[in-house]
Amino acid sequence: MQWASLLLTFTAQLHRNHYTYQTTACTMSSVISGPVLAAAIAPIVGNNGFPFAAATNAEAPALPSGFPSELRSKLAWTGADFADEAKYILRLTETDLAEVKQAIADYKSLDQDGYLVEPNTFQLPTLGSKLRALGQDVHFGKGFGVIRGLDRAGFSVEDLTLAYMGLQSYVAEQRGRQDKRGNMLVHIVADNSTKQAAEHHRHSNKSITFHNEEAGDIVSWLTRSTAATGGKCIIASAYTIYNVLAATRPELIRTLARSDWPFSMPRFQCRPVIFYEDSKLIMNFGRAALLGNQAHPRPQHLPSLTARQVEALDAIEAIAKASQMEIQTQAGDIHFINNLAVLHRREGFVNGEDPSTKRHLVRMRLRSSEHGWPIPKELIQEWDEAFHKKGTKHWHLEPMPAYFFPLRRQPN
Repeated sequence: MQWASLLLTFTAQLHRNHYTYQTTACTMSSVISGPVLAAAIAPIVGNNGFPFAAATNAEAPALPSGFPSELRSKLAWTGADFADEAKYILRLTETDLAEVKQAIADYKSLDQDGYLVEPNTFQLPTLGSKLRALGQDVHFGKGFGVIRGLDRAGFSVEDLTLAYMGLQSYVAEQRGRQDKRGNMLVHIVADNSTKQAAEHHRHSNKSITFHNEEAGDIVSWLTRSTAATGGKCIIASAYTIYNVLAATRPELIRTLARSDWPFSMPRFQCRPVIFYEDSKLIMNFGRAALLGNQAHPRPQHLPSLTARQVEALDAIEAIAKASQMEIQTQAGDIHFINNLAVLHRREGFVNGEDPSTKRHLVRMRLRSSEHGWPIPKELIQEWDEAFHKKGTKHWHLEPMPAYFFPLRRQPN
């Protein structure tokens, strides 16, 4: 389903609920010229009072200078496009698995530290080309993919982590720090041992809204075990969100592209939420860094968002939910998401008593020296600190010791 078809879906929903609407002078494509989404989005998100007010023809401004009226890209998709799992899951064959096990044995014979693994030292004669194709797709195709078929029970923790990093090196070989402590492998597990730990996004079992990680072209994680219920990976295309807004609410595109968004973390900085450079759209934000939340209230001395900025964030969330894709993760899965063009969120989950029913992800932030996108100057500092700053790097094979993750007043 192309983004224009998403608008048709909104239109059908609109008419089923007998809403009235105003059309804009904006041309969406040669296929469709449709309605403002003000009334259409409300029933989709289940809230008729949703603050996505329609703009009239007279007040609808032009898009920001240099921003296109439409992004024609494989990155513009909706979840309905991927009913067939074969479109995004690389299933490892018996031959592939044999190559992985041989590569593990060969690498261990080199007596090198595991974090040094790379394609030259983790050779996969036939699987390697599939992984490189996956890397191309994550960078320049649909922006995500899953490797499936590693049997968690068939590997020690050390060998499973080595397999993850060896496979990952074919997709993007640079690995970045994920916090000021230098943690390279972040373990995402529920932890209610303290209130502060339980409220941290890494250790909460609550659902979270759509967002990007603060650094890294690619976000990847290995699923060591899944929850008893819930915890699905949910993603949405920033390109689709842009296309819908550009066609219906261009003034919100202007708002998102302004440099007056007061981010509170990882440092206070006023910058845009979206960028358009080198013919690529980049979206980078998290609601907690802009609004705070009940567990992490926004410091009162920082500027608050304007009503238009809040409306723009709500519009992103609504369109993302309406076009989202849900992935039912299995133990052993390895996910790759283009962190510059694809948003992600997590549904709430409940762990079981058995260790195999306790959700445990191992996350990494990645960049490819060959395929990496140009990074906007406003984001360069975070990328430099993640990928270029010299200092200690920690590679914990198990969840970090209590209080080792950086305790902050704001979540990641």
